Amino acid sequence: MAIHVTLLVVILVVLPFPSHCADPDPLQDFCVGILNDTSTSINGFPCKPASQVTSDDFFFDGLTKEGNTENVFGFTATVGNVLAFPGLNTLGLSMNRVDFAPGGLNPPHSHPRATETGVVIKGKLYVGFLTTNNVLHSKVLTAGEMFVVPRGLVHFQMNVGKEKAMTITAFNSHLPGAVVLPTTLFASMPPIPNNVLTKAFQVEASVIDDIKAKFGS
Repeated sequence: MAIHVTLLVVILVVLPFPSHCADPDPLQDFCVGILNDTSTSINGFPCKPASQVTSDDFFFDGLTKEGNTENVFGFTATVGNVLAFPGLNTLGLSMNRVDFAPGGLNPPHSHPRATETGVVIKGKLYVGFLTTNNVLHSKVLTAGEMFVVPRGLVHFQMNVGKEKAMTITAFNSHLPGAVVLPTTLFASMPPIPNNVLTKAFQVEASVIDDIKAKFGS
């Protein structure tokens, strides 16, 4: 009997459960999110009653327009996640459009809740990610080429061409989240104490203050 119990425990541990996915599996055909509902919800928004759902809930044109890249990084990400497209609620996927000015950078960041894949639509992008062993995997991609970034790993894209660039990215979460390293470290509120950052980066406080000033912190 003990052997059977042990075997059952091992099977339960090693078998892939749906809960190991980025988002839980849905239990209905759809669940169009009610974004302004204040009730507590876990891993998604409350569902709009099926009788109130229309065809428009399943279509989104937010990625058709070029984003404004006139900022310090020279890029912008137009999100197609559940917050912009409630029809994605509980379905476990989302997409972004990322536009780059010449020389523009999507700075080092990570998505804590999703793996990312993308395809370059136009331009020339230097794409890279770092493993937990501090190994950089990178390549210059042109239109039609694809990349993948494993969940949670720090990555970036930079336009190394002379013209504008654009990529469409997809995630296996309706709300992948983003931890953008420069703003997370140097523009958080309340701010990370300078003695933490000076120790982490082995620089003087004046260097930290200068970087924070660039981000308005």
